[in-house]
Amino acid sequence: MRVLGVDPGLTRCGVGVVEGVAGRPLTMIGVGVVRTPADAELGHRLVAVEQGIEQWLDEHRPEFVAVERVFSQHNVRTVMGTAQASAVAMLCAARRGIPVALHTPSEVKAAVTGSGRADKAQVGAMVTRLLRLSAPPKPADAADALALAICHIWRAPAQNRLQQAVARHTAAAPATAPTPASKGRTA
Repeated sequence: MRVLGVDPGLTRCGVGVVEGVAGRPLTMIGVGVVRTPADAELGHRLVAVEQGIEQWLDEHRPEFVAVERVFSQHNVRTVMGTAQASAVAMLCAARRGIPVALHTPSEVKAAVTGSGRADKAQVGAMVTRLLRLSAPPKPADAADALALAICHIWRAPAQNRLQQAVARHTAAAPATAPTPASKGRTA
């Protein structure tokens, strides 16, 4: 499985591609950051993020895209920029028919380090170790993108089994029985 992880941001959007399957050693295919100037107009910044992600999709041809789920922070302006960059990444993937998965920061930290409260240094150290790199990827946005890809590779098989079980259960469920309140009524 080849996954493009995206740590969304307007100034620095981390991107990283990891290949492998759960339970086996993983391989980093590429890592980097799509940058935009903080003083540029918002529309131009979003186009630059789109062009950067499109280049990564063209070059690495991932089967899945894993994006960090935006969560509420104290700085609304930061959240908005992150959400906009996240939407651009999802749009780029959807345009190509590539499935997108959203993972929360704590879910990614827990998957990679064992603790949902791990700091950036711990995430970087574990990404370095798991991918057998000589040094942690810089900046931290790049390491976070790789962590997202790793998280998805490790969690996707369990999520797929759960979705299949729910689908089987839904398909096998009998038609809804009448409720006690509707019994005995005639139309």
